[in-house]
This record gives sequence, structure tokens and C-alpha cells, in this order.
Amino acid sequence: MIVYHGSYCLVDNPHVSFSREALDFGKGFYVTGIEEQAINWTNRFKRRGKKGYLNIYTLPIEEIKQIYKVKEFLSYDLEWLDFILDCRAGSNLYLNYDMIIGGIADDRVYNTIELYKDQLIGKDEALKRLQYYKPNHQICIINQEIINRYLKYEESREV
Repeated sequence: MIVYHGSYCLVDNPHVSFSREALDFGKGFYVTGIEEQAINWTNRFKRRGKKGYLNIYTLPIEEIKQIYKVKEFLSYDLEWLDFILDCRAGSNLYLNYDMIIGGIADDRVYNTIELYKDQLIGKDEALKRLQYYKPNHQICIINQEIINRYLKYEESREV
């Protein structure tokens, strides 16, 4: 599978230690199978006057699933919602996995999550609202060994 990572620099040798804390699926190296989404990730850097780079890799996900502990969320459901909230609150729950695949809590989705977290809406209402969002896609690689053995750098392009 071709995957993409949007950054302010060329990333030909990724390492999980450079990741920020308390993201959707915890600390790891994030890629997506959606090129447009990765390009959008570069916008936050470009708004600060930096360049934006689309880094392109191949990643044999099915092979990795057979060898490593991979958690995959197929929809915005209760399990996904609780997992995102735990990770964003600083939980180490994500460390139970080598790689996590699922939807992103982008601004639209995160607004619903915040309403739920602040107890302004219940879980049922949050899930009802989330079902109308088209799931986007992210892959968080937590285990550096997966990067070293399976993530193959192809090229980078300035966007």
C-alpha cells in the first residue's frame, strides 16, 4: 500500500521518538493512505511560513497484521471514541499495540468529541453525530521495528 506523511521537511528515515504526545492514537509515526489528507497536514506548517513536503512510502499492511499486534477501527464507534479520548488525555493504552489504524478526530469530529467530553451530549448523541462523518484514514506506527523493516521510503515532493 502507498502511504503518505505530510511534514515541513523531507522524512526519509522516520523515527517514532520524534512524535508528539497525546495524539489520537498515541505517540508514533503517522501516515495515511489518502494523499490529499497528507497534503492538508502540511498546511499547518505552511501557515507558519515553513515549506510543506509530501513524503511517500510503501507499507505492506496485510503482512504486518500477520506478524504484529495491530488495532484497526473500521468506523467511528464507541470503542474508537473512548480510545481517542484516553490517548488524548495522555493514557498509554496505545502501547498495547504495534500499529493502530482508523479515522482521525479532525476539527469536525473533534467538536463532537469535545461536547461529549464536556458532558454536553451523551454517548448515544455523540455516536449518532459521528455516523454522518465520512471516516478519513490514519495509521499510527508505534513500534519502530515496523518502520525499520517494512516502511519503505519512495520519494518526497514539496507541496
